[in-house]
Amino acid sequence: MTSKTRRMFLIEGVRTAGMLGLLASAGRTHAADSASADELMAKGVAFLKPRQAEDGSWSGNRKEPGITALVVTALLRTRRVTPAEPAVTKALTYLEQFLGSDGGLSEAPHSNYSTSIALMAFHEANKDGRYARVIKGGQEFLKKMQWDESEGKSQDSDFYGGAGYGGNNSRPDLSNTAFLVEALRDTGLPADDPGLKKALVFVSRCQNLKSEFNDRPWAGKVDDGGFIYTAANGGSSVAGKTENGGLRSYAAMTYAGLKSMIYAGLAPDDPRVKAAYAYISKHYDVDENPGLGQRGLYYYYQTFARTLDLVGKPTLTDASGKEHDWRAELVAALAKRQDANGSWVNRSDSFMEGDPNLVTSYALLALAYTRGKG
Repeated sequence: MTSKTRRMFLIEGVRTAGMLGLLASAGRTHAADSASADELMAKGVAFLKPRQAEDGSWSGNRKEPGITALVVTALLRTRRVTPAEPAVTKALTYLEQFLGSDGGLSEAPHSNYSTSIALMAFHEANKDGRYARVIKGGQEFLKKMQWDESEGKSQDSDFYGGAGYGGNNSRPDLSNTAFLVEALRDTGLPADDPGLKKALVFVSRCQNLKSEFNDRPWAGKVDDGGFIYTAANGGSSVAGKTENGGLRSYAAMTYAGLKSMIYAGLAPDDPRVKAAYAYISKHYDVDENPGLGQRGLYYYYQTFARTLDLVGKPTLTDASGKEHDWRAELVAALAKRQDANGSWVNRSDSFMEGDPNLVTSYALLALAYTRGKG
């Protein structure tokens, strides 16, 4: 993001609505509400480190190396773990075994997803340039795996510019595309990179906003500026449909969409950005993932925090005019949900959020972003 764009985001008022107050689940012991982000992260790191398997993985039985990559990224971004520590080098060696000749983790079942997350992990550990070739290869792999003209998709296609999980499930969706955009930008590609511009086409078509950027038949039926899961194959939303056949927006994807638009260089006065802000102003919450309730809550937390960290404002004003210190509110919400052993887990086990390795990593990332890494 250019300095001019960042200044514009700092000036632009982000209108958000929300409430605090997480009810403790029955039978659980929680961290003190007043705990700091650093205290919560220390407990989370202490939980994760001894859970690493001999082969360097976390949750390796799931056959999803993206979880290991997420754990490593989270550990390093807490700044409580260094790239030289054995746990990190062992995990990255584990990830390297999935590298194919085409540069990405093409040997992983979900190659696009795994490569995107692994790029972040390798980037965080690349203090001496050791992983520079791996990062470069991963960038090229991700751009090749995007749906575009090389797969016979023109810009009119609802697949164009998007990315899916890879492997046998390659239909593009906003979650995987957002991870791709984040990985490419975090590893140094500029906002005007052709791959990112293509991704912006797909991201814009996932927004419930009838405009020159989204002419899909469902775009104007909800028209609230929020985002859905995918524009592909006629569009679909995990939050379901409205009575008029529209596709319901939900908050996790709205933050993912807004984050991607910021990464792609859109300014605060772009109509797509303004519409996303309008949605957020009505649905700000640290108690649930608006539109899905408790489902995908921790994915929501890390996407929420990353996006608002990029925006750069310490407080947000909601639709009723109330100002929120989003960082303090998020830390308090996570403090109430941390178990005594330092982990987090979602009792609503959707999207693999019953796995404490995955969920604790999401929580650590969210906490790391409250420090204003930018």
